Amino acid sequence: MFVQVFEGEVDDAEAVHDLFERWAEQQLAEARGFVGGVAGVTDEGRLVSVVRFEDEASARENSDRPGQGAWWSRLEPHFTSGPTFAEATEADTWFGGLDADAGFVQIMRGKVDDLEAVRAMGAEMEDWTRQHRPDVTGGLAAWHDDGTFTQVVCFSDEAAAREGEAGAGGEGPEGMDELFADVRYHDLREPWHLST
Repeated sequence: MFVQVFEGEVDDAEAVHDLFERWAEQQLAEARGFVGGVAGVTDEGRLVSVVRFEDEASARENSDRPGQGAWWSRLEPHFTSGPTFAEATEADTWFGGLDADAGFVQIMRGKVDDLEAVRAMGAEMEDWTRQHRPDVTGGLAAWHDDGTFTQVVCFSDEAAAREGEAGAGGEGPEGMDELFADVRYHDLREPWHLST
């Protein structure tokens, strides 16, 4: 699995959405090894995009395609500051990965202090989520080489997510929160699902 992430402030969410729809219509079929992804613009005007490929070679091949380059050249002018990029060869999914029917998606980015400990708790966290958060319909965690992470959590809808947050009785198994730092939350109230 290979994950690519980029984010940045944009000037026109509707125009950016149109470009992503155009990518799905015109470029997705050419993206060999593309598994799926999600993108969207937050209320603050920040575009966040997370996509999965079967492997790094497929992702590189896609980046080098002329059609991909032409699409990016139309997207790039919409950034009001330089976008940031991150990649990951290590990633975990739960509940089947990204849910293309999710009505609300939350993306968290931050640092992980002990990746081995986090991944060791993966099964426990999935069991906890199944028991306490039925609003969660899928997810993906990408572990970047610089010690940061990107986590995507899919929900049936925002109302269910907020209700789940209020009534979960905690954010997960004991000690899990202590393993993360500098976490930033990006809420996609209208997620754009990219799926084959």
